[in-house]
Amino acid sequence: MRFLKQLAQNNQRDWFNAHKQDYEDVARTPALNFISDFTDELMMISPHFQARPKKVGGSLMRIYRDVRFSKDKSPYKLNIGIQFRHERAKDVHSPGFYVHIEPGNNFIGAGIWRPDADSLGSIRDWICEKQSLWLEIKKDKAFNKIFSLGGDTLIRPPKGYDKTHPLIEDLKRKDFIAIAPVTNKFVLDNDFRDDVFSFFSAADIYMQFLCDALELRY
Repeated sequence: MRFLKQLAQNNQRDWFNAHKQDYEDVARTPALNFISDFTDELMMISPHFQARPKKVGGSLMRIYRDVRFSKDKSPYKLNIGIQFRHERAKDVHSPGFYVHIEPGNNFIGAGIWRPDADSLGSIRDWICEKQSLWLEIKKDKAFNKIFSLGGDTLIRPPKGYDKTHPLIEDLKRKDFIAIAPVTNKFVLDNDFRDDVFSFFSAADIYMQFLCDALELRY
């Protein structure tokens, strides 16, 4: 937490390079250890999601920002992001479980962020086909106690869907992500790993639905 707070005040390459060992010691290495340690818990939820403790190309997301198309040229992200992706995932726009560590803005997530057009269409069609199941998931006590659905939505109904459809607000979604904000204390607690497992387990019914929609094993 302390390193991320300092980075927020000094988001510059010179500062980061001077404190790169701090990043390794108190941010990246603990995150990689968490990913490695979480392998068994993830297998208990689903054997088709992967915990890959690699510095590059694994479950730990890069700290470097892509600033090519952004007005904000700050070079570094101010968070530690961990995504446990499906085994058939090609990139971050795939079903996954997510841990976001950022002082004052921590959260646990599950779902699919900015899916491509084909995947988005498949999920929308599955909601239309499995309306009762979708409503059961949204009303599930364990899921609702922890998560709320977030992400971006369309202003108008998507093409090909009736604007009077009873689930039109869900069909407008561009992201299908469930989010659970957590405190700094939650992240720093000795039971963090167990608590993350409990949160992910509560999202099991939601992730099963999305994987079924995309014809992915769960």
